[in-house]
Amino acid sequence: MFATLAYPDVVWGMVKLTPAQQQSFVRAHPTVFTPVRGGWGLKGATNVKLRVATVAILRPALEAAWKNVAPSSLVAAAFNGTTK
Repeated sequence: MFATLAYPDVVWGMVKLTPAQQQSFVRAHPTVFTPVRGGWGLKGATNVKLRVATVAILRPALEAAWKNVAPSSLVAAAFNGTTK
């Protein structure tokens, strides 16, 4: 799982980032991204305020979260234009 909707409620989503990625996204867009409370947030879980998230802001976070959990061969295929 790299992202969810409605966490902690319907106003929010969540992306599974690294702590460094989380810090970067929160710094760049503090009205959109905020660390999840508690231990999950310390590990990079990041809430996304859906109403203010645009495609241009959210897409890089979703791609980063997906790359964090997808098998490396799948990531390479997806971003190099090849398939297996």
